[in-house]
Amino acid sequence: MSVLLEVFLTAGFLSSIPIEHGNRFEEKDVPGRYGSIQEAIDASQPGDTILLSPGRYQERIRLKPGIKIRSKGDDQIGERGLLRAEKTILDGGGDNGKKPGVIMAEGCVLDGITVTKVGVYDDEVWRKHHATQGEDLGDHEGAVQAEVTVAAIQIAGVNCTVKNSIVHHNGDVGIAVMGSKNKTVLAVVLGNTSYRNMGAGIGVADGSMATIQKNICSENLRAGIGCRDSNPMILDNHCFKNIRAGIGCREKSGAVIRGNRCHENRRAGIGIRMPGTAPIVEQNHCYENSMAGIGSRDGSAPIIRHNVCLKNQMAGIGSEGSRPILIENQCRDNRMAGIGMKEGSTVLVVGNQCAGNRLVAIGVTGQSNAVLLRNKLSRVGGMPPLVAVKDGSAALIQDNFLNGGGVAAVLVQGKVIIRDNRFQGQSEKQGNAVWVWKDSEVNVTQNEFSGYRAAVHATQAKVVVRENLVEGYAKSAIVVMDGIAPSLVVGNTAISKEVKEDSFLITPKIDAARFNSVKTAK
Repeated sequence: MSVLLEVFLTAGFLSSIPIEHGNRFEEKDVPGRYGSIQEAIDASQPGDTILLSPGRYQERIRLKPGIKIRSKGDDQIGERGLLRAEKTILDGGGDNGKKPGVIMAEGCVLDGITVTKVGVYDDEVWRKHHATQGEDLGDHEGAVQAEVTVAAIQIAGVNCTVKNSIVHHNGDVGIAVMGSKNKTVLAVVLGNTSYRNMGAGIGVADGSMATIQKNICSENLRAGIGCRDSNPMILDNHCFKNIRAGIGCREKSGAVIRGNRCHENRRAGIGIRMPGTAPIVEQNHCYENSMAGIGSRDGSAPIIRHNVCLKNQMAGIGSEGSRPILIENQCRDNRMAGIGMKEGSTVLVVGNQCAGNRLVAIGVTGQSNAVLLRNKLSRVGGMPPLVAVKDGSAALIQDNFLNGGGVAAVLVQGKVIIRDNRFQGQSEKQGNAVWVWKDSEVNVTQNEFSGYRAAVHATQAKVVVRENLVEGYAKSAIVVMDGIAPSLVVGNTAISKEVKEDSFLITPKIDAARFNSVKTAK
């Protein structure tokens, strides 16, 4: 040894520099030289890789910074994930120990391991909550930041990667990602499969900004993926048959939820709740869920755009006491509304397409307020209207195309402005374009109506009907019965194959019914 090197070693100047063993990082085989995974971890230095042979390892492990654990084998696909992950199993013992199955460390990589039996999986409890759609689950039961949470894989305030792994039949959350007050946590959870856990499949909390991408989460007791008080990127995941939502977002989370497929979940495909929760939800495909495709409630304020929601048991997109912005979504063939709002929601609805929904295309109820701009709404057959504004709600309906409807295209039981829309009915017998109920208030201005029994039919309501074009009607184009002053019917044009005396049926006659004309169709 040179004198200079001996001086440096004696002074401790090299003690903080990672040493590549023999000028290379080591690979440690388990089993073999080491009797357990933890023994190999304890003997490792940053940069080392621990290679696990196929087998069942009955232990719980804590990683050290900068190391990688990988199962041996290639990326051949098995039944649930990579074949090498299915054959390399970390068994937590199935008891209620307080240690997670895997505790990740800064800069670590976990690649291709199955983690199971961390805590107690209870199939009877799982089935009970499945039957009740998770309605009886406590708010923190299985949640990431609950005090007693014991995750199968725990990422707590560190930047690391968990990928290609399988997490199932654990007693709590599958993969838990938690942030830190002292640094930005950008962990990556990529390409994992998490199913049949007694909490969420993947949970993100405490300010984490993790990337959760291309994971498969199914049949978990809570959400497939849940985020609380965090801002993750949730991208291109597949979440199905979970007892709560496919993806859940709450407690002031500002997640980006993009490109996910959520179906057959026992609640919403994507569920958003609580004041201050304002995610961006875009380009997701939500179908055949037991509640809404995408639902927001309890004061949340998401931006929901460019999603496809179809064949859900409730609304395609539902809002309940929330303030969402809905832009250019497709809501088709849902068993209730295409877009539904209640309990004082305030909703901006722009450029959406709602077709073939069993009830209304858009329902505004429960003293909600809505602005509907440039939407395309259609349904062939059925009794419900295309748009219902009820229960003292208010709406602006402008520049929309409404095709079809049942008893009406727009039913008004509240306060509504209907302006510059195009209404296309299926036949004169299908109902009125705008049906205004008693004690309501409506302004119908500069719309085009074709193919309805009447363009407007109002009874004991305050109405302004101005400068509309009506053709293809039955007996009367506009009907106002016992209008409440100051009602106004002025400047409207009706086009008919023959001039009909009652094209404007207004009783009793009011002075404000003027300058309306009837033309014969050519």
